[in-house]
Amino acid sequence: MNVTVMVADSSHTKFAEEICEEIHLSSLERKTGIANRSPEYIIEKIEAGKAVIAVSDDGRFAGFSYIESWGGKSFVANSGLIVAHEFRGQGIARRIKEQTFILSRRLFPDAKIFSITTGAAVMKMNYEFGFRPVPYSELTDDPEFWKGCEGCRNFEVLKSRDYKMCICTGLLYDPSEHIEIHHPGEI
Repeated sequence: MNVTVMVADSSHTKFAEEICEEIHLSSLERKTGIANRSPEYIIEKIEAGKAVIAVSDDGRFAGFSYIESWGGKSFVANSGLIVAHEFRGQGIARRIKEQTFILSRRLFPDAKIFSITTGAAVMKMNYEFGFRPVPYSELTDDPEFWKGCEGCRNFEVLKSRDYKMCICTGLLYDPSEHIEIHHPGEI
């Protein structure tokens, strides 16, 4: 079965509840810290052009991710990466992550991109895109971002440590750290 990964548009809002349910089920199964989101929040990201979705050729939801800017657009979070159960193990998460990264760079070319995760697969993908692990002090200090963690099962851990550390690993891509290499004769 073919799966297309694309920037989501308003035709994809019909999947909002299914996306939220998949995120919730995954957090329960993995016993990890995935912050729950409301369908309204997912719809907002889709309609703003800040989401990536994977859809099978027969029209089924296969995966999703979204971005959000913080700290006056100097930071962008890549969040909510999820693949529907029946589509796992097919490389769809990597394709979604790649398109989410491209969308982040296109909409916010100078912003630092960050992700917080407990998932080894997400960490590995982030490393491959040039992210590096960082302490939370290098992530956005925008209090609105940290409010988004309230839906996570580990929120009390984060709060008890004054938002400086948690169970998740903070990963950061800083575009200023990635130089472009020119081949001889291109200068």
